[in-house]
Amino acid sequence: MPVFQHDVSPDAAVDDQPTIGLIGMGAMGRMYAKYLSAGGWKRIHVCDIPAKYEALKQEYADVAGVTVFEDGHAVSRSSDFIVYAVEAEFIDRVVAQYGPSTKLNAVVAGQTSVKAPEKAAFEKYLPQDAHIISCHSLHGPSVSPVGQPLVLIRHRGPPEALRLVENILHPFGSRYVYLSYEEHDLVTANTQAVTHAAFLSMGTAWASMKSYPWEQGLYVGGIETAKVNITLRIYSNAWHVYAGLAILNPSAKIQIDQFAESATELFKLMLQSGAEGGEQRFRERVEWARDIVFGEDKTKGKKRTPILLSEDVLDRFSLGRTPASATVSLPSSSPSAPSQQNNANSHLSLLAMVDCWAHLKIQPFLHLALAATPIFRLFLGVAENLFLSSSLLDSAIHSALYDTWHRQDDLEFVIAARGWSQCVSFGSFELYRRRFEETRVFFEGRFEEAGVLGSEMIKAIMESEKEREARES
Repeated sequence: MPVFQHDVSPDAAVDDQPTIGLIGMGAMGRMYAKYLSAGGWKRIHVCDIPAKYEALKQEYADVAGVTVFEDGHAVSRSSDFIVYAVEAEFIDRVVAQYGPSTKLNAVVAGQTSVKAPEKAAFEKYLPQDAHIISCHSLHGPSVSPVGQPLVLIRHRGPPEALRLVENILHPFGSRYVYLSYEEHDLVTANTQAVTHAAFLSMGTAWASMKSYPWEQGLYVGGIETAKVNITLRIYSNAWHVYAGLAILNPSAKIQIDQFAESATELFKLMLQSGAEGGEQRFRERVEWARDIVFGEDKTKGKKRTPILLSEDVLDRFSLGRTPASATVSLPSSSPSAPSQQNNANSHLSLLAMVDCWAHLKIQPFLHLALAATPIFRLFLGVAENLFLSSSLLDSAIHSALYDTWHRQDDLEFVIAARGWSQCVSFGSFELYRRRFEETRVFFEGRFEEAGVLGSEMIKAIMESEKEREARES
């Protein structure tokens, strides 16, 4: 049993508080240090690789409650609750190095996005007296943790150890979700794998076209605002945030492969629009996916308010505008050019995402209530808005089949989706990094503005979601 009081709070005397250890001070480690310190915990021991010791010590010299140590041995030996905030790719190596130094009866957690490697490392290298109560904040470091899902995994240890972790993480203001290691990996794959693949593919397609479409009067407003802002938001982050989930989670690999297959098959059907029965085959496939994912039975008979009440809320966060002088790549007189009033397009990324969910029998609303990330919640809302609006869906289907102005963009998107699927299937972190960073370079000059607008957009959506959930509960 732990030698510390499990129901202690930040208001307790310093000597009565548990020592909290953070091994790894990347973006998420820093976020944990920030909120734990601000929440009043006064014994927070942190470290990163030894080469960063001096810089880290200087950075946290005036931060209340935070003490910087040179390596993970010092943190492990001194801490009652230890969080490994390292990349899933390196978790085995880091736990092998510092796990044997774990303090007697300490509680150990990992803040990794894929739990299978973490579970294996903890079971292999931690002392038998160490309790394993893991965690995972399902949001990025730039998003407020308040109200966000925070997964807690009681893998090995008494209820008192879980209670200690709940109390320590209380200052986050997050919503606890209790899962097993295996349930965590399935849920995170279902809520993140396809959405990440969609945005990564959009970014790679635009980079291949050497074009920022929203600056040319294309892909502006409403649904397009969410696509653009989240794509830039993802590429502004570090590549490893997404690589671990994609490469190390078997369920994610299956979904990314199906997403590429769905995009390819839908695009082939688009090209057959002139053939006999071509439109019907495309429409039937899209409507089949709609009924599987958004059918009435998916809400278990409950009337639910849509996530995205109106596209107008997104327009406030658009990077692009459609002034009268806006130009597009085709003459305005061309029947294939998008008009300024009705900038319809195929929304192939959304059609492929829902088609993928339908083929894999994924129920997104089940995961929405369980452990949805802000990006998943927003993109599900965008898909719901498209598929449950007869006029929007008809417009997308018609544009997919008969407009040609976006055809080259759709082709690049399909190529990009298949490329990301192949990259993940190779299981190479180096290949993933190179592919990600080559695309990232193209967008670097747009990150600052997109970061501000993207954060405001997610905040607005999350606030409306809290109100909706409060009404429905």
